[in-house]
Amino acid sequence: MSALQTPPRLAPDTLRIIPLGGLGDIGRNMTVFEINGKLLVVDCGVLFPEDDQPGVDLILPGLDYLDDRLDDIVGLVLTHGHEDHIGAVPYLLRRRQDIPLYGSKLTLAFVDGKLREHRLRDTAMYHQVVEGDTVVAGPFELEFFAVNHSIPDALAVAIKTSAGVVLHTGDFKMDQLPLDKRITDLRGFARLSSDERGVDLLMADSTNADVAGFTLPEKDIEPALERVFGQAPQKLVVACFASHVHRVQQILNLAVRHGRKVVYVGRSMVRNMTTAQELGYLKVPGGTLIELNDIEQYPEDQVVVISTGSQGEPLSALARMANREHPIVQVGSGDTVLLASSLIPGNENAVYRVINGLTRLGVTVVHKGNALVHTSGHASAGELLYTYNVVKPRNALPVHGEARHLVANAKLAQATGIPADHTIVAEDGDVIDLADGIARRTGRVDASYIFVDGTTVGDVTETSLTDRRILGEEGFISVIAAVDLRSQTIVAGPDINARGFLEDPTIFDSITEDIRGALNDALEEGVDDPHRLQQLVRRVIGRWVSRTYRKRPMIVPVVIAV
Repeated sequence: MSALQTPPRLAPDTLRIIPLGGLGDIGRNMTVFEINGKLLVVDCGVLFPEDDQPGVDLILPGLDYLDDRLDDIVGLVLTHGHEDHIGAVPYLLRRRQDIPLYGSKLTLAFVDGKLREHRLRDTAMYHQVVEGDTVVAGPFELEFFAVNHSIPDALAVAIKTSAGVVLHTGDFKMDQLPLDKRITDLRGFARLSSDERGVDLLMADSTNADVAGFTLPEKDIEPALERVFGQAPQKLVVACFASHVHRVQQILNLAVRHGRKVVYVGRSMVRNMTTAQELGYLKVPGGTLIELNDIEQYPEDQVVVISTGSQGEPLSALARMANREHPIVQVGSGDTVLLASSLIPGNENAVYRVINGLTRLGVTVVHKGNALVHTSGHASAGELLYTYNVVKPRNALPVHGEARHLVANAKLAQATGIPADHTIVAEDGDVIDLADGIARRTGRVDASYIFVDGTTVGDVTETSLTDRRILGEEGFISVIAAVDLRSQTIVAGPDINARGFLEDPTIFDSITEDIRGALNDALEEGVDDPHRLQQLVRRVIGRWVSRTYRKRPMIVPVVIAV
């Protein structure tokens, strides 16, 4: 990654574009646009941790960049409701709660569910939009276009400013026979291109840019799904993303056809599918859904479980089934698990760990690697070529993907005639300025990972992650004290040291006094066994860590009798 370079002062009527996430990773998508002192944010998603980031729950985009400019934000546009585009919204709204949110009905409903959990929904400012809408947010005029993706209600957005026009596709593909009959609005893209101003910059989804041809239509996987239902002799578990409404609809339809009841497993799955059904995006025939606690009342060949955990998340419902830790759903010989999702880069080890665990239990595991049971939600190279030829942008800034995806997307742009010096392969934190029809890289700001660890945000550093890799996921805390058993007093400490837990030593100030008080009380009561005193220290600090941070670090108390 290139070094930080302070960008020049932004000239009037120049548009500055700063990606704070999503360029180099599959996740934490977020871009900031600035002109004439005002900011517009597009998407605010999370990245899920990999195996070498123990104890980390989520990774946020570079929100710290906005801390000094929060009052300048005129809006947050959300292109669709996947976690890698909306998952960090609560963490941004913690910093300023009244940022206007622009998105489609389903997207805002999914955000509302997240904000309810974070106790932020009462202050949220929702602005629902549909394709064809044009709204003004400060110096930005926004026009929204329908795009087809693996979730309903996805939108692309044209951002029109005095410096030029940017088209941000969001995540999209060009399924010509989509399940919801909602195709990507190429006619709208063409109209935007043919306007007098044209499109100065196209920011197109890169996730499948290195895949030749066209993405397989959703309807083409139904025969494979049908075969899985027909060949499953006992319980069937289908794991997919908790926001993949189209896939859940397909599973519901097949369940009805095969006489199976359906149960949702996983908090996010229950929340999102309930929301989708209430809003009319998910059609559930009466009598199909059952409660999780009622699953034992039905024969195993009459049940299908729709579960979270398709990416091998260690605390997900599917991972708990594979580890025989789920309190209700048990799987074993004769059961079938269908992974109806793509494999996000970086999750390979976690996914295969779950597959191996299920296989050891005798479960038949069907996934994209051995059956045609999933298709991507992203445009492949052929669709991207169509997009560049229709939009005819003067400049291209590929977004949403790892380095190989961004480079492949840039080569597609150049193949359609966009000059190489007008095609920018950027990294998170790069500053791109658009003026006079030309986009140029002008500097670099900090867009580092922000780690969420339990209830803490931003306190985990790369140094503490290195310690955790050595010491275990939750870190290590030592407490040392010396006591005089004859005088029943503490003569030194307690001193608390931590590695791989949190970096700020002042967090232990309050609990140090609690430990001192507990030791004094025990000594006054006549406790003279150092081992019992050590166990007391362990209980006091253990309860505090669990209550305050929801973590379980290794705790080593040492009480020395002098």
